[in-house]
Amino acid sequence: MKIIVLNGSPKGNVSVTMQYVKFIQEKFPEHELKIMNISERIKKIERNEAYFKEIISEIDSADGILWAFPLYVFLVAAQYKRFIEMITEKQVQYAFKNKYTSVLTTSIHFYDHTAHNYMNAICDDLDMKYLGYYSADMEDLFKESERKNLTTFARNFFEDIKSGVVTTKNYLPISKKEFQYKPSLSPEKIDNHNQKVVVISDLIKDDSNLNSMVKTFKNSLDNVEYFNLNDIDIKGSCLGCLQCGYNNVCVYEGKDDFIDFYNKLKGFDVIIFAGTIEDRYLSSTWKEFFDRGFFNTHIPIFKDKQLGFIISGPLNQNSNLREIMDGYSQWQEANLVDFVTDESEDSNEIDMALQNLARQVIRSASSNYVKPSTFLGVGGMKIFRDAIYGRLRFPFQADHKYYSENGLYDFPQKDMKIRVQNMILILISKIPSIRKDIYQKKLKQEMIRAFENI
Repeated sequence: MKIIVLNGSPKGNVSVTMQYVKFIQEKFPEHELKIMNISERIKKIERNEAYFKEIISEIDSADGILWAFPLYVFLVAAQYKRFIEMITEKQVQYAFKNKYTSVLTTSIHFYDHTAHNYMNAICDDLDMKYLGYYSADMEDLFKESERKNLTTFARNFFEDIKSGVVTTKNYLPISKKEFQYKPSLSPEKIDNHNQKVVVISDLIKDDSNLNSMVKTFKNSLDNVEYFNLNDIDIKGSCLGCLQCGYNNVCVYEGKDDFIDFYNKLKGFDVIIFAGTIEDRYLSSTWKEFFDRGFFNTHIPIFKDKQLGFIISGPLNQNSNLREIMDGYSQWQEANLVDFVTDESEDSNEIDMALQNLARQVIRSASSNYVKPSTFLGVGGMKIFRDAIYGRLRFPFQADHKYYSENGLYDFPQKDMKIRVQNMILILISKIPSIRKDIYQKKLKQEMIRAFENI
């Protein structure tokens, strides 16, 4: 069989993900796995129509498609996202329709599920026959048990294509409605209370709902700075080179305006992200913003800031995007105040929602309020904590320095008081009469005793 591997790594063949693909190639030489370096060559794909058509022709003639990529900030890389957008823009969905497909990713399992959800939804939107995913840790290939798992995954993929298994869709199509938001002319002015507010958008059309919503929000406050990503000189997307890991200096340093622009954002108390939903995310321009911000590596540079999202499009039909933005905010140790969309199709209601967002971000910023993290933030930070302390300490030395200085290496097993206490309690609980007394009479009360003084 002929399988087209759409490589989503900006590093091309010099990619950890491609080592997993090469392993499959060697295990199953009877099948042709043709690798097409999508992210690495996205500029050529955009400029050269003949080259784009060549890729689509290969996809159209294939028995199956393997989307293979490393995770980049909760999703695929911006370059890969741009290719996905081009499929619809150039109306070549026919090449993907009814093709069997699967997803292979490499990561440290930080929000790999949101990337898989996104790709599953994209495949469903393209009417592909989705056969599941394989989420590998970057170092799984060194383990015999994981090599066996990968072999099984690949064998099942080939066998399912050959037998023509029936697949079902996991995501309903997104329904978009035509609605023009018409804001009121005189929104209520809210005092900034000396809080610095910035709005960032990727606006292209002046007559869009997003443009109108941004204007309403800006007019609701005394002073708001504004940046359009399309007006900033950005030479390219993140290359995955990891040069920033040593001291947070990006390979693009001095070559474009992005780094200076991004560093300006650190001076604001409130940051509002404004974008329009494109397929199952925002635009690839927004993805480029989040990817290029990785020169700060795994350091939460928006810590304690207030974040808000103004989104045009059906966010309520896209819970994965909401989780990505919530997870991003919690990873940054920032406070996600709210989302405002134009879904209600009620201009007056949207006016009030935008003004309420302005009121809430100022109130939260003035009181330095950051809501406690959920699993999205706590679990994510523990993954980074363990990885940076261990196997990723060398490439990400800047992270290690920050984590050490800011108490993020909070390993609970190092708490000697708790260790001694557990040792004593476990020992005495082996005596039946004491164990019965503790578990049946004292445990519930003891759990709240320490709170009484508070």
